Amino acid sequence: MPGPTEKATEEERRDRIVAFAREFAEAEGWPEVSTRRLAERAAVDLGDLYRHFADLEALLAAVAACALVDLAADLAEAHAEAAGSAEGAWPAVASAYLDFAYANPEVYDAMLAMTPDLALGVDGVPAAPRAVFAELRAALAPLAGGRDPDTLAEVGWSLLHGVVMLTRGGRLRPEGQEEREAMIAERLLRWP
Repeated sequence: MPGPTEKATEEERRDRIVAFAREFAEAEGWPEVSTRRLAERAAVDLGDLYRHFADLEALLAAVAACALVDLAADLAEAHAEAAGSAEGAWPAVASAYLDFAYANPEVYDAMLAMTPDLALGVDGVPAAPRAVFAELRAALAPLAGGRDPDTLAEVGWSLLHGVVMLTRGGRLRPEGQEEREAMIAERLLRWP
């Protein structure tokens, strides 16, 4: 049985593979990522990669889970920076969400388009997507005004995700980007 040092080394190897897969995907796109190419580029043995991940789908899920943790941390930081301002929390959190999504398009796809097991509303949802949802909910709850805060958070997340995907797909007018984001962050969710 491996000792604590060997276990930490295995965890570090796994984390390095995940980090490299994330960087590789952002640089080349997910269609270019294969286990063989990843092993070659990361200078790890293919067997070592498979010891940590059954297949590319499992690795993609690990990248998505780590990215969701990072997104939740970014949202929490934005919320903390708006501390004491119920009105300022949602705009700060919405802006942090959009910044993350636009800065990490391939990872964003892994999180929300390529890993259906990380969805809300299903049994056994992992902690990472729950943490993102909790941050969105916490920012929107003060604006709920008698509405269900969970539903409001789902609507807020849907709006953010929709604008990200439509913008990235070139479906929206580029000149309206700033106004769209301001409407979502500052006005759209404030109706009584």
